[in-house]
Amino acid sequence: MADEVMLSREGYDKLAKELEMLKMVERPRIADNIREAKSHGDLRENAMYHEAKLNQQRLEGRIADLEKTLQFAKVIDPSQMSGAHLGSRVKLADLEWGGELTIDLVGAFEADPLEDRISITSPMGAALLEKNVGDEIEVEAPAGTQRYRILAID
Repeated sequence: MADEVMLSREGYDKLAKELEMLKMVERPRIADNIREAKSHGDLRENAMYHEAKLNQQRLEGRIADLEKTLQFAKVIDPSQMSGAHLGSRVKLADLEWGGELTIDLVGAFEADPLEDRISITSPMGAALLEKNVGDEIEVEAPAGTQRYRILAID
């Protein structure tokens, strides 16, 4: 399926929790803001009303995105995978510069490079999929080709 979104169980649960919070907490809060703004009279020049409506549009867009993502989500079971896969923590040796780094392979919606959470659809994530300890990978990066050896997979 082209629209399939691979997520870890943790990622799926996080998105589902966000969706519930947006529907149960934020949607009513914004509706209250709109009612309050309407009570102030003329809507054509009511900045509070226009801001509340803009917030409502953003909220409904995010809700729609989350609903679609969860609808097409495929939760990956790590026990059914071999080698590096979604949900793996991979320790790498940098063969160009020395040193080591540890990354978590996650779905695109969970990625956060600043927290070393790398999407499996990124160049590095894709290069690591189904690789095993001892394998070497090459990743094309803006600074040139980077080479790594897999030291451990958890």
